[in-house]
Amino acid sequence: METISFGIIGGGWRAEFYLRIARALPERFHVAGMLVRDAAKGRCLEQAWGIPTVRTLDDLLVTPGLQFIVVSVPRSACPLYLRQLAAKDMPALAETPPAADLDGLLALCDLMAAGARIQVAEQYCFQPLHAARLSIVRSGKLGAVTQAQVSAAHGYHGVSLLRNLLGIGFAEATIRAREFSSPIVAGPDREGPPTTEKIIPSKQVIAQLDFEGKLAIYDFTGDQYFSWIRSPRVLVRGERGEINNTEVRYLKDYRTPIELRLRRANAGEDGNLEGYYLKGILAGADWIYRNPFAPARLTDDEIAVATCLEKMAAYAAGGPDFYSLAEASQDHYLSLLIDQAVQTGEAVVARRQPWADA
Repeated sequence: METISFGIIGGGWRAEFYLRIARALPERFHVAGMLVRDAAKGRCLEQAWGIPTVRTLDDLLVTPGLQFIVVSVPRSACPLYLRQLAAKDMPALAETPPAADLDGLLALCDLMAAGARIQVAEQYCFQPLHAARLSIVRSGKLGAVTQAQVSAAHGYHGVSLLRNLLGIGFAEATIRAREFSSPIVAGPDREGPPTTEKIIPSKQVIAQLDFEGKLAIYDFTGDQYFSWIRSPRVLVRGERGEINNTEVRYLKDYRTPIELRLRRANAGEDGNLEGYYLKGILAGADWIYRNPFAPARLTDDEIAVATCLEKMAAYAAGGPDFYSLAEASQDHYLSLLIDQAVQTGEAVVARRQPWADA
């Protein structure tokens, strides 16, 4: 298997996901270099990860063996780098979202029309449990799916899951949303576990997206990613069955109900000596998802990001889209409209945008 060699623009918290993946799977992924404009920060990254850093894009682009560049910078800076990479005909994998606002998304449509080689690292549909759910949805076991409720990811990530579960493309929608604040004991965050007990406000956004016959319910609180007491929830309903978190119910025929549970299969538990890693996810006796990166010790999100990297390498070599700039623009557009509906208290309508036809 050929090692995938790529560069990274940026050196922040998200960029370190790619570094951890490459360290865990050196035979499959190689970070050839990083563009980090702050020299001191670059030296720290070099010492911590053993990755060479440079200060200009031109210096990064002359790095030998680059198959593509990961753009892991703030959304306000991402469009500039996408244009510069497109001008050099270098494939780009942009972190989410690819632009800050609707004007920024619309301004990228010319890159789509010109055939710029850009994909976006929207990883949530590749997380093992979400991928297993999507596999069941796409198998037809649930029949025509008309409703999805997702409380698992914020903004465009949550919207991406909803659109994929419902099979929604660029359809118009009516969106209603509200915000609710409630107290919660502060939990861990990016810096680690809490050091004291304190009560903080927990902000929850609930949105209803009506796609004319298909209903999406978005529900998320910012605490969920790290919280020990706020769990994710996913409900998918079709005419012949439903998925409720890890429970799957469907009709084999109109008189024969089937009930299954999605079950994680891990090595290394209960005295098993294979190592500690996810093998995959079973539904009854069937593998619904197999971890393509076993036996590497990766989190679900790292498995998903690694999947994006493999798909990006195939795309850069002439393969198909896996999450296009148009798809990413649609998800962020709907997320922006959810925010607007919260702020105004009024229903807003998502109209078809130019990227749908780019």
